[in-house]
Amino acid sequence: MANSDKPKNNKVNQESGSNKNKKKKLPPSKTKRFFKYFFLTILITGLLLSVVGVGYVVAVIKTAPALDVESIHDLNQTSMYYDNKGEVIDNIPTQEERYKISYEEIPQNLINAYIAIEDERFMTHPGIDVKRIIGAALRDVKVILTGEGGVHGASTLTQQLIKNTLLFEEASNENKADSGPLASVNRKIKEIYLSLKLEKVLSKEEIITAYLNTIPLGGYVYGVEAASRYFFGKKAIDLTLPECAYIAGITQAPSYYSAYNTEAKDYPNTYIDRTETVLMKMLELGSITKEEYDSAYTFTAENQFVFEPISTDYKVKYEWFIYPALEQVRNDLKEKYKYTDEEVNTLFVNGGLKIYTTLDTTIQDAVQAVLDDRNNLNVDWDSNPEDASTYDDNNGNGVQDEDEISYPLLQSAATVMDYRTGKVLALVGGRGEQPPHSINRAYDDLKPIASTTKPLTVYGPGIDTKIITAATPLDDAPVSSSILNKYGFTAGLNNYNFKFDGFITARDGIAFSKNITSVKLVDKIGIDTALEYGEKAGIIYNDVSKTSMSAIALGQHDNSPEDRDGGNTTILASAFGSFGNNGVRNEPILYTKVEDSTGKVLLEKEAKATQLFSPQTAYIMYDILKGPITRFDAGAAKFGDIPVAGKTGTTNNVDAFWFAGLTPYYSASVWIGYDIPQAMSGYSSAAAELWGKVMAQVHQGLEYKEIEKPSGIVNATICIDSGKLATDLCNQDQRNNRVRNEMFIEGTQPNSVCDVHVKVKVNKNNNKLATDNTPKDLVEEKVFIKKDNASKDAADFPYVVPTEKDDTKPEEKIKLSQIGLKQNMDLYDAIVILNDKGIKYTFVGGESVSGTLTPKTYTLINFTPEIVKDGTVELTIKKIDTPSEEPGIGGDDNNGDNPDNTPGNGENNGGQDNNGAPNPENPTS
Repeated sequence: MANSDKPKNNKVNQESGSNKNKKKKLPPSKTKRFFKYFFLTILITGLLLSVVGVGYVVAVIKTAPALDVESIHDLNQTSMYYDNKGEVIDNIPTQEERYKISYEEIPQNLINAYIAIEDERFMTHPGIDVKRIIGAALRDVKVILTGEGGVHGASTLTQQLIKNTLLFEEASNENKADSGPLASVNRKIKEIYLSLKLEKVLSKEEIITAYLNTIPLGGYVYGVEAASRYFFGKKAIDLTLPECAYIAGITQAPSYYSAYNTEAKDYPNTYIDRTETVLMKMLELGSITKEEYDSAYTFTAENQFVFEPISTDYKVKYEWFIYPALEQVRNDLKEKYKYTDEEVNTLFVNGGLKIYTTLDTTIQDAVQAVLDDRNNLNVDWDSNPEDASTYDDNNGNGVQDEDEISYPLLQSAATVMDYRTGKVLALVGGRGEQPPHSINRAYDDLKPIASTTKPLTVYGPGIDTKIITAATPLDDAPVSSSILNKYGFTAGLNNYNFKFDGFITARDGIAFSKNITSVKLVDKIGIDTALEYGEKAGIIYNDVSKTSMSAIALGQHDNSPEDRDGGNTTILASAFGSFGNNGVRNEPILYTKVEDSTGKVLLEKEAKATQLFSPQTAYIMYDILKGPITRFDAGAAKFGDIPVAGKTGTTNNVDAFWFAGLTPYYSASVWIGYDIPQAMSGYSSAAAELWGKVMAQVHQGLEYKEIEKPSGIVNATICIDSGKLATDLCNQDQRNNRVRNEMFIEGTQPNSVCDVHVKVKVNKNNNKLATDNTPKDLVEEKVFIKKDNASKDAADFPYVVPTEKDDTKPEEKIKLSQIGLKQNMDLYDAIVILNDKGIKYTFVGGESVSGTLTPKTYTLINFTPEIVKDGTVELTIKKIDTPSEEPGIGGDDNNGDNPDNTPGNGENNGGQDNNGAPNPENPTS
């Protein structure tokens, strides 16, 4: 058994020995397993990302615009503007359109300069520069890791052309907050795709020509031809080598490298260094010789450049209207899309925009014609030869002549708008033919608006805040020294006619344009409140005017050259429109819609509405503003039967006339004056007359209608001196009827009767308060007004209750009985007494002395018991049957002139004959 088992054991041992002699196999290490799976993951991820990336790129490419070779070859898609009927007016004026040049008109040095500094492999790459892309990527990685330097661009000229044309809008939007994180990547993919395609259909010459004609080079300058004229006053073909290098050098950052940069005058090294860089790169690439480089470098280093732009302006159709309209479009594009000015300029140039304006060309033409006609401006020409010397004076009279000058010295402006929508229909910024980009007096300019401010900052706010009503009496009398000092009226304050009317209603304060009541009312409602209304009305105030009573109450703005303020015809047309629009002021708009070249709506414009006044205040003010037309200086504004409301304005120095107003259809404003303010011979009625002629044209064919009165307005019969309910005494005022039917915001109408009118007894000879001593025949009862602190300078002062009492002294009286007269005495004795006292007498009752009076001829029956000094006694006598034979005295009437008082003294006194007997033929009465 044992032997039989051996072989088995030996076999096992052999096997065991055999296994021990072999190297034992170890399991894979963790590190190897990690790298194996890591690289596998990277490979799979890379493959997946490649698939996804390719898919993403393909998806983005599908959204790329079609390659419109013609639009690129034509260099731009012209933007157009349209009138309010949708009719094309003209192209938007652009520099590029006027300076499109061919390849042959571009100097080779300029082409070489751009290739050297922007795209050195332009002539050989297929639209993109792979080597440059890789280089830029590596440099950007270094920047990211080290934080030093800046990221580098890798766009070729072809890519830049695509970006500036087909992808302009997308490129402009990619940095906006709502554009998304991949906007730049998406645009770059499209740019590369379209660049590769473009290189297959256009030659290098065509591509660089299009690029150099479209490249933005600062502000409104597009293309190298425009840049050549803008910087050097010459055509591109005439540029020198340093000038070519300069223009190519500024492309990356036109504002920074421009010689017109505000800092470039003192620090020109910015553009000098950049130009030198371009020259060195051209030398490096062999574009220029060493001699050419040395000469150009010296020229540049010594800054021998002569920057001398030439005018590139040309007049566009309806320039007064179109430039403000484009400015509104520009501002709205910048606000909505966060564009820069340069991006907007490029969009105007290449975007193929359609801008639909609010311009009514028929009305614009009519208004321009009215203003151009000198006969419509009822203002005398200035006659100062010094002021006219810069204008043509062909007849040698020292004054400019209307037919001899290109643009008249006397100027005017006007704006017409639909105040319910805010759409401006006509905007005329000046008279006559004027150079392009002349000052637009209707839109851009600001001037003191004079009394046209009063409805907006004085009376409108007063009624709106319910501090006053249209019937509130305001005292048109000299302003107190405390108010004058408070608001700095060092030279005093007066009305236009230097007169004061005393109590007038707020309605009349506007109608007669009272300065005094305006200042007093603003002081009452508060200058800050008045300012707030003015700013809501669109009026501009600089820091000085914001605290100036003269500016806020009277429209005499500071208007310093460094900080212009005030208003213009567009601002006033908008503000006065609120009186017909339930108190809502609509912002003036000059366009309604902007579309891009594909028809996509970029902008839609609606007027911003501001509730300036309540509907009730607005309507009452509209009714009040009819007053200046029907009762004062603006009657010439009336035309036809259409209702008109408005206000004139005249500046302090009579150097500007205004009228602003409205009808149930439109609002409008006009201005007449000089660009350099100087006094005129005329009145603000001239502006009212011009306004009427303008609006007569605007309203041709329109029917009569009225503005609808809102609810919440009531009427009351009031006294215009108290503002309260009228009484009978108000009708008996010495100035005739002082009663009026007036409008009120419901709740502000008076509920008490007039307590200003009173009846007072006066001496009719001196108008003083009657006393007991006033003769009864001189006492008269009159109706006066009660008024505290009445001013003697005011026109109503004679009608104020007098404060002085009648100073007539009691008359001296003579009692005839006390001097000896008595009934039934001998007339002869009575006459002697009267002559002695120098008292005149006359006979009454039918009996009188006939012939010579002698004693015991007549009896004194009766006499006036009492007379005033110098009065006449009336004597009643009776003849005695038996006559006396004593000597006689004068008979009949007697004037008391008998100094001797004795009968028969031989003198002729008081009707006596020479012997003193009565003379019945010579009565004294």
